[in-house]
Formats: sequence, C-alpha cells, structure tokens
Amino acid sequence: MGSNQVLTEINLTSLPKLAEGKVRDLYNVDEHTLLFVTTDRISAYDVVMKNGVPDKGALLTQQSAHWFKILSEKVPGLKTHFLTTDVPAAVSAAEAQLIRNRSMQVRKLKVFPLEAIVRGYVTGSAWKEYKARGTVHGTPLPPGLRECDAVPGGPIYTPSTKAPLGQHDENISKERAAQIVGAGYAARIEELALQVFRAGQEHAAARGIIIADTKFEFALDEETDEVVLVDEVLTSDSSRMWPKDKYEPGRDQESFDKQFLRNWLTEHGLKGKEGVEVPEDILKATSDRYKEVFRRLTGKTLEEALQG
Repeated sequence: MGSNQVLTEINLTSLPKLAEGKVRDLYNVDEHTLLFVTTDRISAYDVVMKNGVPDKGALLTQQSAHWFKILSEKVPGLKTHFLTTDVPAAVSAAEAQLIRNRSMQVRKLKVFPLEAIVRGYVTGSAWKEYKARGTVHGTPLPPGLRECDAVPGGPIYTPSTKAPLGQHDENISKERAAQIVGAGYAARIEELALQVFRAGQEHAAARGIIIADTKFEFALDEETDEVVLVDEVLTSDSSRMWPKDKYEPGRDQESFDKQFLRNWLTEHGLKGKEGVEVPEDILKATSDRYKEVFRRLTGKTLEEALQG
C-alpha cells in the first residue's frame, strides 16, 4: 500500500551506501548487483526541495519497473539493468519494511556520462531557444512553430553531459557526445533513445497521455559490449507528460509531471533557490498528478499495483 509517511532521508545500515543522488540512494548488494532506493525527495531546476512528495518513491519505482517490462517487449534487442523489486535478503526486516515498494535491484554496469534527452515537442528550454534563434539544441526548425507544437519530422535526440550533484548538465553536440563515449557507443545510445522514446510515446498515447520529452541514461555491459537502458524510465520526474484530451498548442500545457512545481517556484521567485519548503497543497497536487499518470499508464492505482 502507499504510505502516508513521507521519506526524504533513508539510511540503510544493512548495506554499504555508494552514492546519494537528488532523489535516489544507491547501495551495494554484491559484485554484480546494486540496490536503488527511491526517496520522496523532489528536485526542480537542479535543486532539492526541503520537503517531499507523498508516495513519490513508490510511484517512480513501480512506474519504472512497469516500463522496463513494456519496453523490453516493444523494442527489439533492448537490454535493461532491471532485475527485481524484491528487497535483498541482506537487508534487515525493519529496513526492508522501510524500503519495500520503493526499491529495485539492478545490474551493476558502467554508466555512460551522458543524459540521452529526446524531445518530441517544442516546450520548456527548447521553446525558449526556438523563440530566440529558430533552433532546438542548435538544429534549425521550420519557422512559425507554436509553443508545444510537435517537432516536425518526429522526435530529436539532444544529448547533454551528466553533471555531478549540485552542478548543471550542459547541452552538447552529437559530435561532442561521440568524443566523450566513443562514436560506436554514441550512435547506439542515440538509436536506442529514439526507439525507446517512440515506443513509450505510442504506449502512452493509447492511454490518453502525450510524452513530450524525456531523459534516459544508458550504461555499458562490459562482458557483452552491449548498451543497456538504466536508471529510471519515462517517469513524471524524468519526462514531460500531458493529458492528450487537453492538449492545445500555443500555450503551456496541463501536465502530469513536476512542471506544476516548477511553475509555482517561478511564480514565487524561488527558481533555483536552496532550502525551499513547498506548501503541502502544492506537494499534494504534485502527488495527485504522479498518481494519475501512473493509473493511466498501468491501468491500476498505486494501491492496487502494490497489492498485486
């Protein structure tokens, strides 16, 4: 079941902690396996808010697990790092209770230092750039596009660096991405990112959702030399998602993601500020959006999914 307890800090003593990200904590299980623990922390504009979003950790974990299954079926040859949402045996009973439903075991792989961003619509920073220069990520687009129009010709791949915590990712060219990870791997990352995005868009569209853009991460399986989909996938944290029945180009869209929180921060002059305590009604409204997109995508409420 979903929990009323909002957990922004989780410190397991049963396993060694390897890293702490904006939302996820990473633990070592064994030489081949990691444990991702997703807290209820929420970040916007690269800053973590002081308080968290109810049920967010469980929603993101279960939604990613759902997508890993769906996408593995839809994208030929796709490999992912996902193993199971079962809690490792080494975790104590009390700690297992704490992280159940908000953790997943994944394969230990070498992560590429790229954010594989795919944009299907001209929105957010892409819209700002297009208005100023007629380009998105340096690529010229036809004149006359409106805010939130679909990118003519279909989704485009716009990589960025994967910056350390507290620093900003930097948009880079495909050529620079190839320099960073090697031309062969860069080409495969781009190919997979576009294939996964299109498959996700198609699945979501049939359920009344437009996926406007997203960021993926990929890693290398050094034993097989395969590029593998890792991290979270097509969640409300990593993607812009809009209700299809309310979509109207020429304006900002209603959303199922954290754009609602970003807008609140911007309106109150808090964009990029540290230590912001978000009002409970804004957190609940954000949680409700995450829950609604989960229900539409999976066909179940979070509670039903966890019971199942």
